[in-house]
Amino acid sequence: MEKRRPLDALKALQPVLDTEPDKPSVQLLAGRAYFHSAQLNRAEQALSRVLELDPSDHYARFVLGRTLQRLGRLVEALGQLRMAWAMNPVPEYQDAVSEVNARVRLRES
Repeated sequence: MEKRRPLDALKALQPVLDTEPDKPSVQLLAGRAYFHSAQLNRAEQALSRVLELDPSDHYARFVLGRTLQRLGRLVEALGQLRMAWAMNPVPEYQDAVSEVNARVRLRES
């Protein structure tokens, strides 16, 4: 992932995904790789699985929110982003909440 080659990361991760499908850290890595390779439905599945296994993972909620945003599901995205920010109030999360909130309001007007 650090080399910005998400497809290579997925290829390397596949054996671990096959043997450790219920490990949150593995699903999180897969979700990030799917997100960065624009496989958004797969990213949503992997990140949702992380949250089933560990509902307190604020970063998984953040990336899921960004995934839902890219899918155009802004209200769902806003919910996930708000939860991530409530769990860990860092500027990046607040910026994402503000951005999506503005888009939701724009759509409603």
